[in-house]
Amino acid sequence: MSVRWRTWVLVGLGAATVIAAIYFPYLRKRVKTAAKIEQPSEEQARRELTTPTAASADPLVKARMFWASPEDETALAAVNLDLALSPEPVPRAKQVLNTLLAGPVDSDLRTLPADAALLAFYLLPDGTAIADFSEALATSTPSGIQSEQLAVDSIARTLEANVPQVRRLKILIHGQEVETLAGHLDLTQMFVVNTKATQPGPLVGGALPKATSASAGLAAGSAAGKKAQR
Repeated sequence: MSVRWRTWVLVGLGAATVIAAIYFPYLRKRVKTAAKIEQPSEEQARRELTTPTAASADPLVKARMFWASPEDETALAAVNLDLALSPEPVPRAKQVLNTLLAGPVDSDLRTLPADAALLAFYLLPDGTAIADFSEALATSTPSGIQSEQLAVDSIARTLEANVPQVRRLKILIHGQEVETLAGHLDLTQMFVVNTKATQPGPLVGGALPKATSASAGLAAGSAAGKKAQR
């Protein structure tokens, strides 16, 4: 390499170093700023979760959600939120379950997978609720009787606290009855939610889908909390 080319290479490297020294601090500052924007504070996150949308015509009421306890990961803890909830049981149940699925401010206290979704919800005249969830509820829930029981209990207790018409709960996965949630908890059973619930009258939420008709015929008095250890 000639002296001239070597000189130009050195000059180019020097210029690149100077540009990098000037640009990188600016880039680092932009990244930190973006991170602060993308990660709201705990108070901001709670406000976004509890503030009703402008399009909602439902009244703002006190709701109780059940997520994992910060003191005991094997137990549930009630969290009081101000939510816009319908007075009608089916849309109200969908609203509270979707809030439960959205999760608490502290994501470590989730009881349901972040990618799970509520596909449908039906309420029979005898107070039997049928909640149909996406496959992610089964595939993403950690396998183990404790985590599976906690997931179902959070659903049942949230319904009990906010939708008094629900007496029993049947959980389906993508419109089908499955044997277990994630390998342990028996999902062929009914879960008792509220034995003192009032009768809701006619079928609410439309005709029951064909895929769930067998579930509606299950005995209303199925034992609560039955566990299948496998």
